[in-house]
Amino acid sequence: MKLPGSDHPISVELSHSRVVVRVGDIEIVNSTNALILREASYPPVLYIPRRDADMSRLTRSDLSTYCPYKGDCSYYSIPAGGPKSVNAVWTYERPYAAVAEIQGHLAFYRDRVDSMKIAAVS
Repeated sequence: MKLPGSDHPISVELSHSRVVVRVGDIEIVNSTNALILREASYPPVLYIPRRDADMSRLTRSDLSTYCPYKGDCSYYSIPAGGPKSVNAVWTYERPYAAVAEIQGHLAFYRDRVDSMKIAAVS
C-alpha cells in the first residue's frame, strides 16, 4: 500500500454536476451525487454512488486489478452495450483509508458507453 503525498496527490470532492450515463436508449446512471477524484497527473474520474445506478443493467465480471493507492478493483460489464461495454465499469469495494469516500461508488470508461453527459447543477 502507498499513501498519497506531494509526489502522488489524490483528492476526492463532490463534483457539483449532474452525470447521466447511457448505453443505447438505456439510462444507466442519473446522479447529482458524483464524486470527482483527482490523482497525480491522471485525468479526473467521476465516481457515482451505486444507489444512483441501475445495477440491474450491470453484470459483474471476473476481471480484477490492483492500485497501490486505492486497493483492489472489481469490474462490471454492461451487456446491452455488447463487446464495447465489457468491463466498462470499475469499483473499489474496500478502498484504502486515503480514498474511503469512493466506497460504494462506480466509475465508467467513457469510451465503453454511448454517452456520458455532465452538466453543472445550480
